[in-house]
Amino acid sequence: MPVQIVVPKEVAAGERRVALVPEVVKGLTKSGTLVAVETGAGIAAGYPDDAYVAAGATIVPDRAKIFDPAQIVLKVQAPSLEEIGALKPGTVVVAVMNASRSLDRVAKMRDAKVTGFALELLPRITRAQSMDVLSSQATVAGYRATLIGAELSPKFLPMLTTAAGTIRPAKVLVLGAGVAGLMAIATAKRLGAIVEGYDVRRAAGEQVRSLGAKFLELQINAEGTGGYARELTDEEKKQEAEMLAKAVADADIVITTAAIPGRRAPILVRDDMVARMRPGSVIVDLAAETGGNCSLTKPGETVVAQGVTIAGPLNLPSQLPFHASQMFAKNLQSFLTLLLTKEGNLVTDYSDEILAGSLLVSDGTVRHKPTADLLAGGQ
Repeated sequence: MPVQIVVPKEVAAGERRVALVPEVVKGLTKSGTLVAVETGAGIAAGYPDDAYVAAGATIVPDRAKIFDPAQIVLKVQAPSLEEIGALKPGTVVVAVMNASRSLDRVAKMRDAKVTGFALELLPRITRAQSMDVLSSQATVAGYRATLIGAELSPKFLPMLTTAAGTIRPAKVLVLGAGVAGLMAIATAKRLGAIVEGYDVRRAAGEQVRSLGAKFLELQINAEGTGGYARELTDEEKKQEAEMLAKAVADADIVITTAAIPGRRAPILVRDDMVARMRPGSVIVDLAAETGGNCSLTKPGETVVAQGVTIAGPLNLPSQLPFHASQMFAKNLQSFLTLLLTKEGNLVTDYSDEILAGSLLVSDGTVRHKPTADLLAGGQ
């Protein structure tokens, strides 16, 4: 029997993305895989039910029945407790699980003997790049962050020569030159701003300069493992703060993107640094979901402090759901090549390093040790 994949409508508040788009569904159904999509699952992202039907999917109008035939459930965000309760033992769920912040769901998947793959746990290796949802969605977030900054700023971003005189370009400072930061830099340059970028990893300097931005130099090498930066020492943090304070004060828009996996986001912009910024300046904090890089950020809110507008947006990829879903679905399509055999059957051996690295829970056991330790500590 062909494998049955189901795509339910996302139930998280404000989530507009969908796990599969019709283009990817068409490829799956052509290979013999069955795909069922809940009615309206793609509407918010710009993908109507008719497009899924044309791609070979079955539309299921009754949410209570969407999980009945499921062998693989594909989602953007972790399944809710209610959704997990509707799954049969052995069902495979693939999503961004945010395991450390969803321990109750991990425990329920374990007890329900559901197999869960957490896409955020994918190993950072070349072979997994086509499946890397963190990178694809960070691209969306970086682009959107720059547009938010431009919208909130009272200034033009490009230089303009008009009959009323010459308008100087705005200065944009991007802190963190990972995928989101580099996209923010590229977008700000396209909009005509003067752009500076900063990252504690020296290797990021070449990438920042290649986009036409100035790289703020600090004689610290904080290259970590897996492409992330290591945490700075107290002395390094002091040096960093002194340099950043001046750069932040000179900027019209500051976009912060620094994150440490599994930990609170580091504070890069303190209260006293905000106080030195010009009235009307803007901070867009992409790390708001993990506490924020600015000490005055309020997650999910836009506030004004000391004349500076500070935005703490959540789930930015959901604000551009059409292309965010398209990229996410392509990532899933690549991941499915490991989950399915050439004959179209579910694999039973998860020894492949990508599957092993992203396996969160199976056979009633939490396989990801840090998550298992967190669960044990809370019991």
